[in-house]
Amino acid sequence: MKKKVSYSFVPPLFRDGMTIFFGGFLAVGTPPNIIRAILESGAKDLTIAGNDTAFVDKGVGLLVVEKRVKRIITSHIGTNPETGRQMIAGETQVELVPQGTLIERIRCGGAGLGGVLTPTGIGTIVEEGKQKIRLNGIDYLLETALRADISIVHARRSDEMGNLEYELAMRNFNPIVATAADLVIAEVDEIVPIGAIHPDHVMTPAALVDHVLLTTEC
Repeated sequence: MKKKVSYSFVPPLFRDGMTIFFGGFLAVGTPPNIIRAILESGAKDLTIAGNDTAFVDKGVGLLVVEKRVKRIITSHIGTNPETGRQMIAGETQVELVPQGTLIERIRCGGAGLGGVLTPTGIGTIVEEGKQKIRLNGIDYLLETALRADISIVHARRSDEMGNLEYELAMRNFNPIVATAADLVIAEVDEIVPIGAIHPDHVMTPAALVDHVLLTTEC
């Protein structure tokens, strides 16, 4: 039986209090039209997780500026001063996580694992409140797995089944966050016939993808 992928979606997919993972570095590889759909849906009190909060006028930074986000799990916020302002003012909870640790926690969520052991953060404020495990004379932190209600990704191409091919900087968090959510929405620059994407170039298989949106000018 062939999997059916939807080539459109409606904003009611988004609801208050959801957890949303996103791909992208500084908005490169973050799906702009899906961000717009989240804004138009009116969803608020969101938890978002990804590498950064982009800029005040790009990527997930738009959600931050519009105060739709209650909690952010990310590696850095320096390019979006509004994120820092909201964090200092107590308007938004920000959990800063080392970049490698963050993506491994998401990878664990996608693989059905409970977490990952890492020495990153030992002896710093990162270890506060976390379980420490000593193996072979080395201390590790237990960093627990992360999963989301929805992951939003930006890919170069999708075929008509929903197999995704990424290009250049799109190949950052996108393939990993697509494994760790109950529902995956992909924005793509092109939709091609089945077979047009070489199997070796498929980084997110159609089995993981629920909705595909063709990119339009923002």
